[in-house]
Amino acid sequence: MQNQEEHTALKNTVQSLLDEAKRQGASAAEAGLSQENGLTVSARLGDVETIEHHCGQGLGITVYFDQRKGSASTTDLSPESIKETVSAACSIARYTSEDAFAGLPEKDLLATEFPNLDLNHPWAISVEEAIALAVECEDAARNYHAEISNSEGASVNTHQGIHVMGNSLGFLHSYSSTRHSLSCSVLAQRGDSMQRDYWYSVSRNAAKLDAATDIGKKAAERALRRLEGRSLTTRQCPVLYSAEIASGLLSSFIGAISGGNLYRKSSFLLDALDTQVFPEFVHLYEQPHLKGALGSAAFDGEGVATKGRDIVTDGILRSYVLSTYSARKLGLHSTGNAGGVRNLTIDTGALDFQGMLKQLDTGLLVTELMGQGVNILTGDYSRGAAGFWVENGQIQYPVEEITIAGNLKDMLKNIVAIGNDVDYRGNVRTGSILVERMSIAGE
Repeated sequence: MQNQEEHTALKNTVQSLLDEAKRQGASAAEAGLSQENGLTVSARLGDVETIEHHCGQGLGITVYFDQRKGSASTTDLSPESIKETVSAACSIARYTSEDAFAGLPEKDLLATEFPNLDLNHPWAISVEEAIALAVECEDAARNYHAEISNSEGASVNTHQGIHVMGNSLGFLHSYSSTRHSLSCSVLAQRGDSMQRDYWYSVSRNAAKLDAATDIGKKAAERALRRLEGRSLTTRQCPVLYSAEIASGLLSSFIGAISGGNLYRKSSFLLDALDTQVFPEFVHLYEQPHLKGALGSAAFDGEGVATKGRDIVTDGILRSYVLSTYSARKLGLHSTGNAGGVRNLTIDTGALDFQGMLKQLDTGLLVTELMGQGVNILTGDYSRGAAGFWVENGQIQYPVEEITIAGNLKDMLKNIVAIGNDVDYRGNVRTGSILVERMSIAGE
């Protein structure tokens, strides 16, 4: 699937789509195509539960008749389907209202350099090998302790794809990528107390996945430590977000400085550019060209070149997160973020997780959040939470059935420390984050 001839054929398909748009009268057009395959195997209680082979493709086109826009998509790459898809997009565009901000990116912003980002590592794993790996992972969890009473199973997933992007400004490029993962979820029981937890590993290179037994044991440990959880009385206290959920705080911040929310005036950070939004020690930036990273890309969803850039330095907001359309609405230029940020990274401090617990001293360690209670317009923040109560830097007991609340504007400014226990399993790279004070609603 990943040979050069296939790339050439798919690029030719995209080019034929663009040519057809021109023939049908479009003044400009952009198109994207993806072709993917993969394997997912899950095992539960030592037996195979599912085996799924994935194979799919999709093609989408957006056409412009001056400032009028229309889009259509298809999974059929035949010449007849391409013509019909373009015709559908053109028909939509002819009936839409003009939008002064619609159109392709500025040509000088398009990517012209395409470094090897080491994104493609096919995993030649057979179904039998995947089953054995899933069973090994789950067995490690189930055999870890007698109180592991049941299992939701373990899964092995491998995915491989080709992605092509082109537009009528002459941009046409393709790249291959892979993504592999191994996960496990189990239940623990002690008396009437029952808890579920999980763990996983994900990488573009299967050789860099954590060992199956380590993932299983970690899932079991996490389930066991949550047994016999208690609630808390309503109070205010410091809150430490564990690394695996701290990324959510930064994602909420990114949402507030994203163009769509800004031009709609639905953000608590309107007109915040060049103002203090974090403590002075915070440095937040993008690294879109990190080799092998999950968020790496040479160009965004519009073909605009990505680049490493500072978003926050010395705690001051230096740049928004903009696509072409949102940038024009704001009178600015695209930041290469159509489709979001890529490998968002925050500088960490000197403390590891144990050091962060000591700095927390007495307060709440949050390891799980529930609900969507984040209001980007006002910054109000209220989420169901679970975790552990900490005293004198030591975990005392698990906590459940509580709600943590605050306002994001205050929470971000009152970050006390950022741990060096960075979680690299996603597009946001952060360690644990300690917030000085939040409200806890419990019993």
